[in-house]
Amino acid sequence: MKRILKWTGIVLLLVVAVFVATVFGRQHLQFEAPYPDITASTDSAVIARGSYLVNGPAHCTGCHTDKAHETAFVKGEPVPLHGGMPFVLPVGTIYSRNITNDKTYGVGRLSDQEIARTLRYGVGSDGRAIFDFMPFYMLSDADLQAVISYLRTVPGDPVEVPPHTFNFLGKAVKAFLIKPMGPLDAERPKAVRPDTSVVYGEYLANSVSNCAGCHTERDLMTGDFIGPRFAGWRHMEGIRPGSFFNTPNLTPDPVTGHLHSWDFAQFKARFRAGSTFPDSQMPWANFARFSDDDLKAIWNYLHTLKPVANETGPLKEPAAS
Repeated sequence: MKRILKWTGIVLLLVVAVFVATVFGRQHLQFEAPYPDITASTDSAVIARGSYLVNGPAHCTGCHTDKAHETAFVKGEPVPLHGGMPFVLPVGTIYSRNITNDKTYGVGRLSDQEIARTLRYGVGSDGRAIFDFMPFYMLSDADLQAVISYLRTVPGDPVEVPPHTFNFLGKAVKAFLIKPMGPLDAERPKAVRPDTSVVYGEYLANSVSNCAGCHTERDLMTGDFIGPRFAGWRHMEGIRPGSFFNTPNLTPDPVTGHLHSWDFAQFKARFRAGSTFPDSQMPWANFARFSDDDLKAIWNYLHTLKPVANETGPLKEPAAS
């Protein structure tokens, strides 16, 4: 018996050692993805569209600043895009990157095609898989060009952002689960005409503003969707440590749907009001900049969703004492 236990222990130790070695050996995986034929434009209309997306519906501003400017962002004030915002997750801490045109620390060191590949396929300039924080994989060619064109006008801000830090769980997730999220074979639209249609609303809600990303329950390890889309998410981590915010059910369920008794005027007014719950992760400062027509398109789209009965509880919960 002692001999069996001894060899069992040795085998388990070897298995653990091999697993640990494999995890550390897979920390710098490289992935391939094409470089989209996207080039920045100097056309003022294209740049204006990019500015609207970055500072509004695509909410880049809220993540690509730092903690020191968080209050200013919530107030709707201009903030620098030099990155550094920490996102503390079960796997470690991820810092938003510098997306100013700085040639040392920002996107000024990257080609237009490298930026386009990162946004479209989730593959960084060094070939690594980008964590799924920027689900802009289905942006139209025109909007992708507009975003890059605007970023080329953002003055360089030479701020070096700390590297991501991962605990062992994070290293294991990175080694075996994290992969580029942008599908290589998906057909992206060349352009999507802004109007109030359901088609444009679907594009905004899923490909630009990522409404489903917060209003759907997700696996915090991998980011995978594990609940009905747009049916809400109970206990999403809030801004203050120990706080939670329950994202509401946006489907037109007549009982648990958060919008079932609203009209469009109330929906629009809610966006114009900005942040009202201190623990909400929703980038209200950006979304307050939505045009009326874009809000109408999203409103129209949400009312085409399949009703899902999902009670997410109160919108907010107090911070832990």
